[in-house]
Amino acid sequence: MFKKILVALDHGKADAFLLPRIKELAHLTGAEILLLHVSTGWAAQWQENLNLSDSKEIREDREYLEKVCAELRQENLRVTTRHESGEPARAILKTSKAEHCDLIAMTTHGHRLISDVIHGTTITKVRHESHIPIFLVRGEMD
Repeated sequence: MFKKILVALDHGKADAFLLPRIKELAHLTGAEILLLHVSTGWAAQWQENLNLSDSKEIREDREYLEKVCAELRQENLRVTTRHESGEPARAILKTSKAEHCDLIAMTTHGHRLISDVIHGTTITKVRHESHIPIFLVRGEMD
């Protein structure tokens, strides 16, 4: 069924809704999990172009990825991590293709009205441009 699942983590409360379902799916299918987080702060956006050192945000995001990875490995799951910077949808699509993933897992945040326009752009872009299935789990409503 699924061999490699890209799990887009947002380093927030919504991850707690997504990870239990991904663990179950990975156990059922034997799939490898690729945890991806995309840092979006100013330093993350300009780090490469301006040759900046890691910001607090980037360090914390990498530590978070490693923590989640270790927890999943304790449950006998095959897990790798990838940290990117920039625009989340672009990084998710690029990574899923480069890493030969066959499922993208993400959380929705249950935004309404104008908040959908501001916050819903990542899922919308991934949904329209992905060539592989997307597994969406609703996180806590904002």
